[in-house]
Amino acid sequence: MNNTDLAYRKTAATGAVGVGLLIALYDTLAGNLRRAAEAQLSNDIDKRCREANHALTVISHLENWLTHGTGGELSSRLAAFYIKLRHDLLDAQVQQSASLLEAQMHEVLRVRAIWQQFDEAASKEPTVMPAARVYQPPADTAQPHRTENSWSA
Repeated sequence: MNNTDLAYRKTAATGAVGVGLLIALYDTLAGNLRRAAEAQLSNDIDKRCREANHALTVISHLENWLTHGTGGELSSRLAAFYIKLRHDLLDAQVQQSASLLEAQMHEVLRVRAIWQQFDEAASKEPTVMPAARVYQPPADTAQPHRTENSWSA
C-alpha cells in the first residue's frame, strides 16, 4: 500500500467529512494517475489498466458529491472538470500515453491545492460561541422580600 492510499484510508477511517475527504479523494486520484503513467512507461499494461479503472471510480465518487442543478457555478465547473478528466483518461488509455496521464495528474493536483487552501482558510476562522446571557431583572423592579419559613407537615 502506498502513502496516498494510506492517507485516504486513514482519513476515511477517522470519519473525515467534507473538504478533508474531498482532498483525500484528490490525493488518491493523483496517485492513480501517477502509477498509471509509471506503468505505461514500464510497459505494464495490466497495472496501467487497474490504476486507470480505479481513477475512473474515484472520479465517479467525486461526481456523486455534486448537487446537479442546485450547486451553482462551482458545481457546474467541477462537473465539466470531471467530464474532461474521464474523457482524457480514456484518451490516454487508447493512445497509451504516459504524458497525457501525467498532465492529468498535474491538473488534479492543481485543483487539490485550491481545496487545500480553502480548507486551511476555513480552519483558521474562529469558532467562538457567543457568551451566555444571564437574566438580570430590571433595576427598578421590586424584589419580593423572602424570609425563611418553618413549617411542618
